[in-house]
Amino acid sequence: MPAPVLATKLYIPPSRRSVVLRPRLVERLNEGLAAGNKLTLVSAPAGSGKTTLIGEWVAGCGRAAAWLSLDEGDSDPSRFLTYLIAALQAVAPGIGDGVLTVLSSPQPPPLESTLTALLNDISAIPSDVVLVLDDYHVLDARPVDEALAFLVEHLPPQLHLVIATREDPALPLARLRARGQLTELRGADLRFTQSEAAEFLTQVMNLELSTDEIAALDTRTEGWIAGLQLAALSLQGRADAPSFIASFAGSDRFVLDYLVEEVLQRQSEFVQTFLLRTSILDRLCGQLCDAVMLDASASGQGTLEYIERANLFIVALDNERRWFRYHHLFAELLRQRRGQSAVSSGGVDDDHLRASEWHEANGLEIEAFQHAAAGHDVERAERLIEGHGMPLYFRGALVPILHWLESLPTTVLDARPSLWITYAQALLSSGQNTGIEPKLQAAERALQDAGTDDRTRDLVGRIASVRAFLVWSPHQVETIIAQSRRALEYLHPDNLPFRTAAALNLGHAYVLQGDRSAARQALTEVTAISEASGNTIYEILGSIGLGFIQETDNQLGLAVETYRHAIELAAGLPFPFVCEAHLGLARVHYQWNDLDAAQQHGEQSIQLARQIADTDRPVACEVLVARLALARGDAAGAAAILAEADRAARQHDFVLEVPEVAAAQVLAFLRQGDVAAAARVAHAHDLPLSQARVCLAQGDPSAALAVLEPYRRRMAEKSWEDQELMALVLLAVAFDAHGERAKAVEMLDEALALAEPNRFIRLFVDEGAPMDHLLRRALSRGNSPDYLRRLLAAFPASGREQAAPSRAAAAGISLAEPLSARELEVLDLIAAGLTNQQIAARLYLSLHTVKSHARNINAKLGVSSRTQAVATGRALGLLPAGRYPGA
Repeated sequence: MPAPVLATKLYIPPSRRSVVLRPRLVERLNEGLAAGNKLTLVSAPAGSGKTTLIGEWVAGCGRAAAWLSLDEGDSDPSRFLTYLIAALQAVAPGIGDGVLTVLSSPQPPPLESTLTALLNDISAIPSDVVLVLDDYHVLDARPVDEALAFLVEHLPPQLHLVIATREDPALPLARLRARGQLTELRGADLRFTQSEAAEFLTQVMNLELSTDEIAALDTRTEGWIAGLQLAALSLQGRADAPSFIASFAGSDRFVLDYLVEEVLQRQSEFVQTFLLRTSILDRLCGQLCDAVMLDASASGQGTLEYIERANLFIVALDNERRWFRYHHLFAELLRQRRGQSAVSSGGVDDDHLRASEWHEANGLEIEAFQHAAAGHDVERAERLIEGHGMPLYFRGALVPILHWLESLPTTVLDARPSLWITYAQALLSSGQNTGIEPKLQAAERALQDAGTDDRTRDLVGRIASVRAFLVWSPHQVETIIAQSRRALEYLHPDNLPFRTAAALNLGHAYVLQGDRSAARQALTEVTAISEASGNTIYEILGSIGLGFIQETDNQLGLAVETYRHAIELAAGLPFPFVCEAHLGLARVHYQWNDLDAAQQHGEQSIQLARQIADTDRPVACEVLVARLALARGDAAGAAAILAEADRAARQHDFVLEVPEVAAAQVLAFLRQGDVAAAARVAHAHDLPLSQARVCLAQGDPSAALAVLEPYRRRMAEKSWEDQELMALVLLAVAFDAHGERAKAVEMLDEALALAEPNRFIRLFVDEGAPMDHLLRRALSRGNSPDYLRRLLAAFPASGREQAAPSRAAAAGISLAEPLSARELEVLDLIAAGLTNQQIAARLYLSLHTVKSHARNINAKLGVSSRTQAVATGRALGLLPAGRYPGA
């Protein structure tokens, strides 16, 4: 649930009623735009007229314009991007919707993948757009600078970026300048010329001054617009203009202090009080000012309109002139003068608290928190951080929350143990793991004297939940399980975000531990809770984990549905962790011998996995790619891929992937005939199945059986159905090589019974010629003829065109290119009378893919209709007679 967007930050400042036009500067801005420059930088001191100039320019530049007025809260990268997208959506509705979803996630993806998705959306905007980032200098966050630098570097041509700032941003300006991609206006450019100063003083500020007096003022202020405006306000109604002009000189700060004092003293006491007390507000409207002032004798809206008419450094933010802001320089000076005058004897700033209450009542929780923090109301600030189901640090307020927590003395934190936990959770969200455990220990010390009410128990659960996350990187499975269980035991039933996180942690830890039943239970709970609460990210992660459990339980069809559900949920989201769902689909399609689909999902998985920092997922993807190369007969290519994967796994200490790489290397070495190398790898790791394959290759089936039989029993005891099935397949081969045909038949029949419902193919084919012979003998016994024909068709040089040579010869038909396993499945279902749509649903394919397979079948069989394809398939022995309609 993203935090609400404050619409006034997105308003383009409307044109002033009277303004000095600056055609020389507008022309330079237009030249940069026409030249196709990526960036326009307007960098000048406060009070130089940056906002006014850019506002006037975008109104007439001929392009759609998006505007974002930045404030300190936008130093949080998530909040910055949320508002940047909101600004763009004002001119391109719907852009970045997927990015907004993941930005509010407790586990957002890496920033670069998020930015890549946003850039892809921007590149689809049909028209040219100007995006203005005003007041960029208020941001103090390297991640935001890095994000903006990435955006500028890859900016699509239809977007032109404008930055207004008091100081140069940390962007590659020199590189942009060297490439001719940068337009720049500096402080010297923005200073009024004498003619502009004359127009401003006489026509905008309505002063009657001589040419010499104007020249003196312009010289004293050096054309600085804010200084001229303050001086003009001080001169209004004065009879002694020459003496006043001669009375001030010196630094900007001296001039400001002097002139602000002059301006304020010329206002009524009420207006002075209004200016000082409302200076705490970044944006003002009548109702908000009324809430802060609590003065029924005057209207906040009316006072704002008076201030605008008096040119008192106020800027309208909308055309209706309901929302305003003070000029930033003027607001800073007012706040300095206000000081602590509104702080009560209890240390609480009542103006800030009333502002906080108003913002909360209007759904602006981040702004409400910031005023509560500035008002020193710790209890209120903490309550606002917790949010309604989703803490504010997940919704773009991480940076201000951390700054506030850092500012609190230890005594305040000890008095409220929950703040220590919030501090730890915010640090965890920011990736600052080293400082977390001391915060948790401080919370536990502070809780020692607390009671055992629901609130205290929930805090204990939150501590455990954070600790479970802390030990994920070193894969301390026992600790993860213990802390996650403790979290679920203590967390309040209504604390859904933390309960979901704890259950997800527990499920993944059970997967690592090998307790698949417990993992299924935990991950099912995750998907149920997250679906009910609308937490898309957790539902994706839970579905991916559940799909993996289904896959290892040999429920391949169900796993495909679950993986696809995860991918559908992630559609349009820059969420690279969905790579795991694509990898799961690749593995299943590999088992179904649909190598093209497996390749497609494998490539998608690799592309996504590479967007995640410090993850072993690219290595897992490379193992799958190597298995595909082996299936296509490229053993040397597979070995090269696996050598690189092994190097990466060892270099980055991806301990969980090293055995997976080794098992695939054994297959590659055996396929190349290098039994010695395969033996070295198999015996360097605890890989029973690989060791058994090596024994068989060495002509020692007894040794293979000695490994496989106890392994099969252990897998059966643990209910690891995938490993038990693999062991049965190898046992059939080993018993046959040992001369125990009856035992071989028993193992094979058991394996076929388990494999057929889920349409395993590669499980058998990858065992090569020995399995081919076993399956042919099984076919002669009449066992599962349809399934066995499908399996035999997938073996190299032993496809179904050889399964019934007499029929093919009798029909006088031969195939130049055999049907693939998937095409045989499609032909089988065509013969059963299914429509293309029904076949697509049965095989988990798109309708387009089914039609493509049907065209390939017709071309290979030399026919032009479904009826002819079925008849020819029967003649070739590709379809058993007597089962289908009309047979």
